Amino acid sequence: MIRRAVYSDLDAVARIYEEIHQEEEDGTVTTGWIRGVYPVRATAEAALKRGDLFVIENNGELLGSGIINKMQVDVYAQGQWEHQADAEHVCVLHTLTISPRAGRMGLGRQFVDFYESYARDHGCLELRMDTNERNAVARKMYGKLGFKEMGVVPTVFNGIPGVNLVLLEKYLGGEKG
Repeated sequence: MIRRAVYSDLDAVARIYEEIHQEEEDGTVTTGWIRGVYPVRATAEAALKRGDLFVIENNGELLGSGIINKMQVDVYAQGQWEHQADAEHVCVLHTLTISPRAGRMGLGRQFVDFYESYARDHGCLELRMDTNERNAVARKMYGKLGFKEMGVVPTVFNGIPGVNLVLLEKYLGGEKG
C-alpha cells in the first residue's frame, strides 16, 4: 500500500535512510549518499510539511518512501530534455528509498508505478527524476520502467560534492491537461 505520509511515519522513514547509509558504508549498495548529509530526517520532515512525502507499506510495515512534487532540481535547467513541458505539467520523484530488508520484493517498481499514476491524476504527463551516476541498481530499474537517461550533470547535490547527476525522463504521452 502506498499512501501520503503522516507524522508518525517519520521515525520509520529516517530508519530506512540510516539502513541505506549503513549498506553504503558496508559496500553492499552504492547510492552516493552520505550519512549525516543526505538524506536525513530533516529531508523527510520538510517533505511531510509540504505534503509530498509518500510511504509504501507491506503487511503493516513501512518499507520505503519517496517525495513526489513539481519541484525540479536546479540543474534540471541544464538537461537536454526530449520533451519540453510547462513546469505545472512536470512531476518529479525525489529520494526514492526502499529498505534493504525489502530487497527483491518489487517495491521500487510499485512506487514508480504509483508515481506515474499520481502524475497522470494531477495533469502531468512529463515525468522527471535523477539519480547519482554511481547508483547502477536504480539506473537499471528506471531504464526497465521506460525512463530515458537524458544526460549527466556534474553538481553539488544536496550538500554532496562531486556528484554526477543522471537526469531521467519519461513522457506519458497524450494531451497535457
